[in-house]
Amino acid sequence: MIGHSPSQRFLVLGSILAGSGVAAGAFGAHALKEILDAPMLQVFETATRYVMYHAFGLCIVSWAIDRYPGQRLEKSGWLFILGILLFSGSLYVVSLAGIRWMGAVTPIGGLAFMAGWILLGWGVWRDALPRTTSRTP
Repeated sequence: MIGHSPSQRFLVLGSILAGSGVAAGAFGAHALKEILDAPMLQVFETATRYVMYHAFGLCIVSWAIDRYPGQRLEKSGWLFILGILLFSGSLYVVSLAGIRWMGAVTPIGGLAFMAGWILLGWGVWRDALPRTTSRTP
């Protein structure tokens, strides 16, 4: 994806992650239903749900980067990706491998998600603020 704009990069990543989320949801509903107990299946489903939410978030970031240039909205996209890796990734490890201590990583991913949404909203809000011009005597 070298040579692509940040907007294109986040739309491609969002699309790939959304497709992966659909595949994970189908995998959980069909293949894992007989393997995991109900609480671990719920953990897997939570991980998948947050992948989908933030895949769509990446698509929003892609749109916002083009709509609000100069607001450094790329940071919010990278925080969404970090959140997916840490939040959903740790929950997948907990549910599929049974490594429970990985659950301690989950809140860090949640913080990345929250920071991403805050930065996205702040960047759009800042763009709407009136511009001040400096006047020199």
